Amino acid sequence: MRSLTCCFMSEGDAEESSAGIKIIIAGAPASGKGTQCEMIKENFGVVHLSTGDMLRAAVAAKTAVGTSAKEYMDAGKLVPDEVIIGVVKDRLNESDCAEKGWLLDGFPRTRAQADALSEAGVTADCFVFLNVPDSALIERVVGRRTDPETGKIYHMTFSPPAEEEILARLEQRSDDTEEKVKVRLEQFHANIAAVKGCYTDIAVEVDGTGKPSDVAAVIDIAIKEACYKKA
Repeated sequence: MRSLTCCFMSEGDAEESSAGIKIIIAGAPASGKGTQCEMIKENFGVVHLSTGDMLRAAVAAKTAVGTSAKEYMDAGKLVPDEVIIGVVKDRLNESDCAEKGWLLDGFPRTRAQADALSEAGVTADCFVFLNVPDSALIERVVGRRTDPETGKIYHMTFSPPAEEEILARLEQRSDDTEEKVKVRLEQFHANIAAVKGCYTDIAVEVDGTGKPSDVAAVIDIAIKEACYKKA
């Protein structure tokens, strides 16, 4: 898959510009963000990045920020924002991100993180927010069940198993209860408005209640428009 830059420029122009599109995507738990990230990665060839993956990679590579992060992780402490920002900045400076563009998945999560990214010189071309009502999010989470033998995830309303044998052995994650989902949503809402405020000029809010393919089509248009503006 070619980078988005190459998809909308002539071959000559594409050779002159090595910078791919830079995207941030945000959404509450169960908003469908993971599914949309996979589609964006497939459609535009960008590098999909989550803070968890970046932290683990930095620790494994024994970079300076990775070593610092490991000290906090080994002590059972939260990795502070300044260390996370260092990990993110280092990763975004790598050649694949510069050439293909990148997709930051669920980061920044707070205004402080967004400000720190800006101060570190990290800017995006498009900020995508998946908007799904809390009632729908709760229904999506509470109905989830996992088959302990295969790891496959089902939903008791939207995608239940066809076989009674599978249905009988399904398990619910301990944190997939309405009470715990509401706590996670409260935490999400407490921060997301401030984060969105940092990206007003490049933000697009997408209705995430539709079919994944329909939601992806709207996101596709938004990213292409951002690409045209970038060019």
